[in-house]
Amino acid sequence: MREIEIDAQSKTPREVNHEIKELAKDYDRIILKNPNAMHYLIAGLTEEVEVVIDGSAGYFVGTMIHEAKIKINGNAGWFPADNMTAGEVIVEGSAGDGVGQGIYGGTVVVRKDVGSRTGEIMKNGTIIVGGSSGFMTGLFMMGGRIIILGDIAEDAGESIIRGAIYVLGEIKSLGKNAKVEELDQDDKKELKELLPTYGFDLDDSKYDQFRKIVPRSKRPFYGQESEEG
Repeated sequence: MREIEIDAQSKTPREVNHEIKELAKDYDRIILKNPNAMHYLIAGLTEEVEVVIDGSAGYFVGTMIHEAKIKINGNAGWFPADNMTAGEVIVEGSAGDGVGQGIYGGTVVVRKDVGSRTGEIMKNGTIIVGGSSGFMTGLFMMGGRIIILGDIAEDAGESIIRGAIYVLGEIKSLGKNAKVEELDQDDKKELKELLPTYGFDLDDSKYDQFRKIVPRSKRPFYGQESEEG
């Protein structure tokens, strides 16, 4: 594996991102030192490369990436992995609002707590939160899955259209067009296969405690909200 380090100290986000895109053509792994919670890091990267941010990142880290894998050895600000189409973003700490906003594919993992509107308008892909998630998680969610291992705050699944939110902890309240279902055996099998892949090793009994938030109606904005079927 070809590996190289970049020192972000005294550089602008534009300079860092340009350097990463050039090096990604020739290296498999890039380690970014002294990120200093810089905003817009690794924006629009489309190479199959691993980037390790040795520290915390600011807003919109990994926005619009395709195929790249990003690991953040700290916290992330608002909107990590915004509009990602494929790839992986792993945050070892916590993150702000809008984790995985609008993603079309790929996987976002945050080990600790996140802010509000997690997975807002996401179309596909997977978001895993090791802690709790704030209000309006899954706002206008159009597909994919969100997995919350902690609690979920008010208005969970607000105006959800498609997809599912799996919650291990407490659900404070549901948003419009959201309902709670029990998991079936296929759901549990899927979670049991996925979560250990990212280092979340749960006792078998925990999988029986998950609940799933899904849409009540596929067309909630046409006429009165009602449960289909």
